[in-house]
Amino acid sequence: MTSFATVGAGWRAEMFWRVAEGLDTVDCVGTVVRSPRSLAVPTYGSLAECVEQARPDFIVTAVSWDANPGVITEAVERGLPVLAETPPASDADGLRRLWADVGESGLVQVAEQYLLVPSHAARAEAVRRGLIGTPSQVQVSSTHMYHAVSLMRGLLGAGRGPVTVRATRTTAPLVDPLTRDGWTDDTDPKPASTIIATMDFGDGMSGLYDFTDNQWHNQLRFRRLVVRGSHGELRDDEVVRLTGPRTIVRTPLVRRQTGYDLDLDGFDTDTITFGGEVLYRNPYPGRRWMDEEIAIGTLLDATAVWVRGDGPAPYPLADGAQDHLVALAAEEAAATDRTVTTQVEAWA
Repeated sequence: MTSFATVGAGWRAEMFWRVAEGLDTVDCVGTVVRSPRSLAVPTYGSLAECVEQARPDFIVTAVSWDANPGVITEAVERGLPVLAETPPASDADGLRRLWADVGESGLVQVAEQYLLVPSHAARAEAVRRGLIGTPSQVQVSSTHMYHAVSLMRGLLGAGRGPVTVRATRTTAPLVDPLTRDGWTDDTDPKPASTIIATMDFGDGMSGLYDFTDNQWHNQLRFRRLVVRGSHGELRDDEVVRLTGPRTIVRTPLVRRQTGYDLDLDGFDTDTITFGGEVLYRNPYPGRRWMDEEIAIGTLLDATAVWVRGDGPAPYPLADGAQDHLVALAAEEAAATDRTVTTQVEAWA
């Protein structure tokens, strides 16, 4: 079994502990915290203490944006593989410094899980199978910044070259009934800002970014994902495509969710299919996990395989850095009302 330790004790670190309990392949041996406290896993006052006593095979950083580079660098200096929470650094200069310090080590992966979420994984498989031809544009309205850029780049197969970004920010009233902490019981609209950005990745590939404050939790805004291709289009859970001369077909992506009505197998995700084809199969049947937990489990398993030298890197630092660089360009373009073009960076 491959072991890991976390650095941090917030809700994200807790997610890794909880998911690891349901996996047969990885074990969380503790977490590094600044002050002693009672947690679900053993605690250590420093990374050095954790390494000496628990001997993890890799670490997961779950700390603030500003603290992340320092923790990553210390781990690499100790020869430890790292799965770094997003983003790996807070700003463009921080990304460049981090890459200069640890990029060549090959020890750093980024905990970008969105392409591993079952619905997105099924959509990505549909695109990979050529169901809509060659993808040219991805539109994302569901999540923010680097996560949205990761979806765009992953679905398009875009590399790490220069990206031209144009963006606007608007503010409008919106009720915010839910946050990470649960129901707010507040029905009064409050000002909420929305950034809409276009991203030109070159070679005919582009993205449309549309995010409103707290859109992760606010169920009053639909989540939307569109992938446009040369022979059709994927919109959320439906594909329209040309299958032959004068033949346009619409086919849904269907999730088999057990536990409804007289299905007594228990509530669980089984498969996501496209006609008679299985695009996605839950690798953790019987766990009763939500999509985020499935994605984190998949990421942990992939990291463990990589650490053992038995599989590819799950999400290299170069990709995580590129995602955040483009996301920062969208924020800058919205703030300045100017077109921003990213440059080719050392990690490209």
